[in-house]
Amino acid sequence: MTIAELCLLAAVILTIASIAPAKLDGAREYDNANPRDPRFYTPGLRARSQGAHFNGYEAFPFFAASVLLAEIRSVPQGTVDSLAAAFVVARLVYVLLYLANRPTLRSVVWSVAFVGNLAIFFSPVWAGR
Repeated sequence: MTIAELCLLAAVILTIASIAPAKLDGAREYDNANPRDPRFYTPGLRARSQGAHFNGYEAFPFFAASVLLAEIRSVPQGTVDSLAAAFVVARLVYVLLYLANRPTLRSVVWSVAFVGNLAIFFSPVWAGR
């Protein structure tokens, strides 16, 4: 298993973990029988946690497709691994900035992650594959 493939798992775990702050913040109010109750995700930390969570699900399909495309097209594995790891690190920073309510910096980091994902996607072109 490659580092890039493990990064796919890391991206999924990060997405799932990003909702944890909301549930921890409202542990006494959280109703597991109604986990998507919009009233629970009030403005503040809970809403930001949910936003980071949803954004992770939005970003993952393109990331997964890009990694698989690069690997199928035999891009040098070190390149794919490095770019995938950078994407996951950028996504981690993005989630932390989302939770910390730093919207401008968060948007910059989102852009860095997206450009990194584009680099993975287009890496077969640059590698002549």
